[in-house]
Amino acid sequence: MTATHIPLIETERLVLQGHRLEDFEDCFAMWADPAVVRFISGKPSTREEMWSRLLRYVGHWTLLGYGFWVVREKGTGRLVGEVGLGDFHRNMQPPLSSAVEAGWVLASGTHGKGYATEAVRAALAWADAHLRPERVACIIAPENTASLRVASKCGFRPTGQGVYMGQPTLMFERVAATAPGTR
Repeated sequence: MTATHIPLIETERLVLQGHRLEDFEDCFAMWADPAVVRFISGKPSTREEMWSRLLRYVGHWTLLGYGFWVVREKGTGRLVGEVGLGDFHRNMQPPLSSAVEAGWVLASGTHGKGYATEAVRAALAWADAHLRPERVACIIAPENTASLRVASKCGFRPTGQGVYMGQPTLMFERVAATAPGTR
């Protein structure tokens, strides 16, 4: 599957599109930024790790029919970040109760503009319309207050605490609007 087979989503200010080889350098710069990874892994990504991430994103679309989008500003084309859905088979305790997991990461120069909420809402609306998952999960570091606000604005509710990669993490779920018993 190529990026042309990944749905293109446009919001008021953003364009969500499939990752392309041309996105590698921008995405690598974002994932190598210590401010970006502070609450994710705490460790900037190497070029090799970014290459594996890019392949994983494309692989999600190929094997599962959903995945992550690269997010850019309308008009400027400036990288905003990456948003999407995955099934990462995380080795965490307790395990996530849902295979569909939402995630988002924003370039440090785009923080505080509401882009994350706008992009996550668009990705979730696509999921509700096309995947119809009963639940979507996400995990967030307890000290990541910005992502905690995004999760709340996007309908995620706390389901517990866990440990992932030796670090405490908060677990959330969002019951989709299309799930039985939600209307």
